[in-house]
Amino acid sequence: MPITPAFAQGLLRQRDGHHARVTYEELFFDLVYVFAVTQLSHQLLHHLTFNGVAQTLVLWFAVWLGWQYTCWVTNWFDPETFQIRGMLFCTMLLGLLMASSIPEAFGERGPVFALAYAAMQVGRTAFIWRQLPAGDPLARNYRRMLGWVCISAVFWITGALAAPDTRLLLWLVAVLCEYVSPMFGFALPGLGRSHTQDWTIEGGHLAERCQLFVIVALGETLLASGATLADTEIWNWEVLMALAATFIGTLAMWWLYFGTSSKDATAAITHAEDPGRIGAYFHYVHAILIAGVIATAVGNDLVLAHPHAQAAVPQIAILLAGPAIYLLGSAIYKRVVYGSLPASHWIGALLLLALVPLSEFFNLLVLGWLTTALILGIAFWDTYDA
Repeated sequence: MPITPAFAQGLLRQRDGHHARVTYEELFFDLVYVFAVTQLSHQLLHHLTFNGVAQTLVLWFAVWLGWQYTCWVTNWFDPETFQIRGMLFCTMLLGLLMASSIPEAFGERGPVFALAYAAMQVGRTAFIWRQLPAGDPLARNYRRMLGWVCISAVFWITGALAAPDTRLLLWLVAVLCEYVSPMFGFALPGLGRSHTQDWTIEGGHLAERCQLFVIVALGETLLASGATLADTEIWNWEVLMALAATFIGTLAMWWLYFGTSSKDATAAITHAEDPGRIGAYFHYVHAILIAGVIATAVGNDLVLAHPHAQAAVPQIAILLAGPAIYLLGSAIYKRVVYGSLPASHWIGALLLLALVPLSEFFNLLVLGWLTTALILGIAFWDTYDA
């Protein structure tokens, strides 16, 4: 840990060799992201077109990056101190504004989304940078980070003032600025680059924060299923079978993550020679994995709302894409943890691919059960291999 003056030391988490606990402030902060994930799944459900998927994907990366950058702050700094708690709650308010504007982010509320997000990223980073002395490696890291989020903010705000198609392209550039720049140590001319060895994170805390976000996403999937069921007038056996398929599918995703690898993942990052590098990998991977959960939630909603309906092309795409993206994220996650790709996952991906030409002959209920059975089978396989 870099040596810092007393005023900054008082804000840092105390490292005593034990697993740093997740605080109530962090759990409270995550409530905004329960709402944000719900907004994203509704956005995707009502815009099942190529353009709608692209827009939702960009918005998802913004939501994830806002959470991710905050997660790193609360790994280094103590959320129970007055200054960090205040910063966290201000970020939370901006996150609520951002999440509330998601349905019209590519419409009239684009400026609200962009300004709230940019203020969150730039404001948090600048605040932390000001708390650290200039010579501290962490301060140099945050100075470079501040440069990149400011560059990104230009694209967010410029995009908000442009037409929807141009907005999508500019916001994609903004996302790439923040998602890719850590891969190169936030390198900027004249400021050098950061190294993962300088990112003196507490690995167990970071792993737990990622795991809690997976719980948030899976919880939203259950909430969406419950809300759709509540709005269904007649609960016949097809509707109840659809509920069983969506619930068991969500349970299978939980099992595939928490029942087979989450404890090993915590140990992997805690005992790594370079925890900062593994922590960065975790955040890159979880963006993919949780995107799969969100897409699967949309598929579940379709199965529950229209179990008898013949699967159309957009519905087939989302029902198969959700599990496929989740398997991709899970495979890379286990590659980081164990050093190899699990055979169960790539075989599962091939089986999903095989379903594509057959899907047009099934209704949504049958297709929902097939994807559920597939994920459940992979969870069994991984448990048996473990």
